Formats: sequence, structure tokens, C-alpha cells
Amino acid sequence: MTVLTLILLVLAAFPAGLTVVNLAVLSRTPHAPARGRTLVSILIPARNEAANIGPAVEAALASRGVDIEVLVMDDGSTDATAEIVRSMASGDSRIRLLIAPALTEGWTGKVHACHHLSKHARGTHFLFVDADVRLTPHAANLLSGHAQATGAGLVSAVPRQIMKSPGEWLTVPAINLLLLGYLPMGLMRASAHPGFGAACGQLMLVEREAYGASGGHAAIRSLIHDGIQLARQFRRSGFMTDLVPGDRLASCRMYTRFADAWNGFSKNAHEGMAKPVALPVWTILLLGGHVLPFALLPLAPTWPVVSAALLSLATRAMVTVATRENPLSILLHPFTVLTSLAIQWSVLLRIGRARRAGWKGRLYPVG
Repeated sequence: MTVLTLILLVLAAFPAGLTVVNLAVLSRTPHAPARGRTLVSILIPARNEAANIGPAVEAALASRGVDIEVLVMDDGSTDATAEIVRSMASGDSRIRLLIAPALTEGWTGKVHACHHLSKHARGTHFLFVDADVRLTPHAANLLSGHAQATGAGLVSAVPRQIMKSPGEWLTVPAINLLLLGYLPMGLMRASAHPGFGAACGQLMLVEREAYGASGGHAAIRSLIHDGIQLARQFRRSGFMTDLVPGDRLASCRMYTRFADAWNGFSKNAHEGMAKPVALPVWTILLLGGHVLPFALLPLAPTWPVVSAALLSLATRAMVTVATRENPLSILLHPFTVLTSLAIQWSVLLRIGRARRAGWKGRLYPVG
């Protein structure tokens, strides 16, 4: 038991230490405004987004400090998405409504829509934004300015995640926990290795020439997890990518129900953690560092177990405060980690609906 508890302490201490280092690295991210003749094309793929598209476009139009255009790709919507955008475009020449062509065989839906958005964009930079994201007025300016200042071909950020229900608290916080607790940001910025490529598909800015030279979304046409996959494709093509703090650049409420969150995170799990070699390793790291210490507390409240539990909670608290997530979600921390692992294992073992992946009603075979 002593050896096990010491192992748990190490597994809890690793993400705690890395989170401290990562937050220090990110705190030194420069805030450089765009320079020269910069035009940011804000590109929004939209499929049945009548509830979201109006506020998303309004937030994009409020951008300051840089010239913008807003292109919305209506991708086979059966609701009022197109009508809403068409009405808004009639009063603002910066808005363009595009109709997506039929989905080409071998492509996934969102990637297909983003590819065709890029073909119509006129900007020096493309800012891909999900319809449930609300940009702040300085987001386009600072993201394009950061790309220019650092030479990065792709700059991404995780928007501030809005969570209002226990179902969201059990799923959404895993995004920032995994990024800040397990991705060494210093190495990501120092090394061009594709393995350090990471991005959030909700909010990604790319430099036009780098996007074209890397193959853009066409190079990942059959994939779903566009954040990770596009960042790695850029790096394989010789372009650096970067992640910057996003809690003051945009906000997003991804899901409102637990079932939607489960299905949403399942759709790209097989391109992330849910792999035969990777998932057992992740299970040891996450279960040992964030779940077992709490499970053992009533049985063996020794100093390594107590320390491991406190370190795990400290890690989660640091991430939550830094990203301005709902602090109530900290109370469910070990259950959030368990839920994340359950999603990944259900996809790897192809249990139930996890046998199929998809986006907005489209289904694709997994693996």
C-alpha cells in the first residue's frame, strides 16, 4: 500500500507542477496588435444554428482594431440559420452568406465547410469560429497580431467555457485540465515537433499563406478533430503553431445537457486519447492522479494519499481560476475525470453510439 500511495502522490504532483509552469509561461504571452494591411476573415461553419448564429455574427461584427469580414457557411441547415444571416447581411456589407456544396465523399462535415469557407475568404488571416463562440471585440486583432509577432502559422485559444449545469461540470472542464496539466507549453513553443501541436477547434486563426502551403482543411479531410489535426498538419509542413490564453478573447457554451456533452466529446475521441496504446497510459495518469487518492481517503488517510488528493484539487482549482470556469465544478473534480475516461473507453471499445462519430447529424465510421 505504501508503494501505491507514493505512486499516486507522484501522479498527482506531476500535473500540479506542470500547471504552475504552464500558467507562468502563458502569463508572459505578449499582447501584440495587428500591424500593416491586415484583414481578418471570420469564418463560421453553421449547421442548424438558428439559436446561435445571430449572437455569433453580432459579436464578430463588434471586432475592433483590425479590418474584418464575416463569412457564414450554411451547411445543409433545416432551420432558420440561412434566413437569419441573410437578414443581417442586408444591413451590413461585411457579412456574406454562403451555401455549402454537397458533402464530398471522403470528407467530414465541419472540415468540408471550413475548406469551402477558406476558398471564399479575402483576408490575410482566417479566423475559424464555431457558431456557439462569442468573440470579444479585441480577439481578431490580438490573435492576428500574435501570429505576426511570433511568425506562427496557426494561433489558437480555448474560449472561456460557460457551464451552468452539473452535466456540463462533469464533462467540459476536462479540456483545460488536460491542456494545462499535461501539455508542456514551454516545449510546445520551443519545438516544432508535430506531437506538440495542439489547438482548439472552437477558435483558430491561421495565416493565409501558411494555410495554403500546409494544405489547410483539405489535408485533414477525413478527420473530425480539426483542432489537434490542423495544428499537427501545420507543424508537419514546417509552420509553428501556438496556444494562447483565451478566456478574455472569447466565450462559449458548448452544451446544455449531459447527453449532448457525452456525444460531443465522443465524436473526436478516437483521434485523441481513445487509442489502444494511448488510453491505458492516460487511464493510469488520470485515474492515479485525480481519482484514486479520493477513493482511498476513507480507507487509508495516510500523508501520501491526503497530499495527492490536495494536489489534485489544487491543480483543478488553479486551472479553474486561470480560465475563469465555474468554481462550483471543482466540487465534482474526481467525477469529471472519471466521466472523461468513461467517454474515451466507450469510444475505444465501441460501446453503443460510440461506434459512430459525427458532427451535427452526420455519422461516420470510427477507426
